[in-house]
Amino acid sequence: MKNFKESSTSNPLSNFVNCIVFISCLIFGIYIILSLALVPNALLLWQYHSANSVHNSSSTIITSLEHIAFGIAASDKSWSRRKEYVRLWWRPEVMKGCVFLEQMPPISENDRVSLPPICISADTSRFKYTNKYGRRSAIRVARVVSETVALMNNNSDVRWFVFGDDDTVFFPDNLVKTLQKYDHGLWYYIGTNSEYFETNKGNSFEMAFGGAGFAISSPLAKVLGKVLDSCLIRYHGVYGSDARIHICLAELGVSLTHEPGFHQMDLVGNSFGLLTAHPTRPLVTLHHLDKVNPFFPNMTTLEALSQLVKTAKVDPERILQITVCCDQLSSSTFSVSWGYAIQQWKGNVLVPDIIRARETYRSWNRNKYYNFDTERFDPNTCKRPDVFSFDGISFSSDGTMSIYEKVDRICPNDNKVVEIRVFSRKLNLDAKQVRTPTCKYHHHNDCRFWKIAVLISDA
Repeated sequence: MKNFKESSTSNPLSNFVNCIVFISCLIFGIYIILSLALVPNALLLWQYHSANSVHNSSSTIITSLEHIAFGIAASDKSWSRRKEYVRLWWRPEVMKGCVFLEQMPPISENDRVSLPPICISADTSRFKYTNKYGRRSAIRVARVVSETVALMNNNSDVRWFVFGDDDTVFFPDNLVKTLQKYDHGLWYYIGTNSEYFETNKGNSFEMAFGGAGFAISSPLAKVLGKVLDSCLIRYHGVYGSDARIHICLAELGVSLTHEPGFHQMDLVGNSFGLLTAHPTRPLVTLHHLDKVNPFFPNMTTLEALSQLVKTAKVDPERILQITVCCDQLSSSTFSVSWGYAIQQWKGNVLVPDIIRARETYRSWNRNKYYNFDTERFDPNTCKRPDVFSFDGISFSSDGTMSIYEKVDRICPNDNKVVEIRVFSRKLNLDAKQVRTPTCKYHHHNDCRFWKIAVLISDA
């Protein structure tokens, strides 16, 4: 024992090595602490990865409207008129959220029971804004995200935060259907690009446009709410509110999850060519409703939207979905955009040629480059398809019957069809296998006009 003690007495070399190791560990620890302090999002990223390492993604409760909180950006100048858009889709009995304004407007009893609550945006005068092409209101609108998150701070049921403008019409059932595909416990930023190429190019095609609306999962929204103000301070030269959200999320390492059911509608005039080429995804939103013509003839914009929203409630996932049917007996091809319009083409037209968007609209700016595949309408009106506009819906034991009336044409032709009836069953876009619908055409001559009844079977 005595020899052991003598051999373990202080060794100068061993003490030096221990000292070096201790100093190295101390320096490394100080470096980590300073790094987390200097990079605001680093600690949050570390917390995110730690939280998600134990997250159970197999939730047994399906996401519904009760799990979504809405933040709607509005302004004093537009709210008195655009609140009617919001009234079309808002469901006060199940939805939660707020409309953010600069000051409290007059509120009628009808507004109180049929519209979202009004929240007053916080003062943003402390933030610098240096973009000479934009407006300072972009800062206030961007902070709708953090203010909505703070508003729902004590609500543990919120899985998704969804944001849009006061001229954005949501289709709530399809919004839920879209969000159900994703794990709300992970970080998700979901939305769509603009139809206008140049604005996407300036944002690396990874920005969700705020007017089209976008969704942020709850854990990501809470992290974003903590760092958003620092982003607003650093990126004072950015143009819009949605660009600020995009940049801040990019700093957190989150990229956009593209969902084409959201529609920015960066176009002007007749949107027929875009709406009749809707992708096979549920229709989630429509924006810029003041910039496009009413969707149906002989109606105001609000009346046309009301009809579209009402029809969508009958069969949410089918609204605007395209079905192409070829009838060899009449030598016609029918393109059915359910709940909106039908086009009848002469002859056998290839499906890829039908589903391409026709440029019935004008470009947002002079530059006519779009962010999707388009084709110009034939300048000869006699070579264009006959168009039938949605006129109503009825119910039967076999499903629903939607009626489409012929739109007047300048070019006379020998097509005497003036009405098309479409029979369908409720659509479920979750089907693993998409089948080509079978069609039957029944021609009836009642001495006044020809009718075509199109039977669409999903079986």
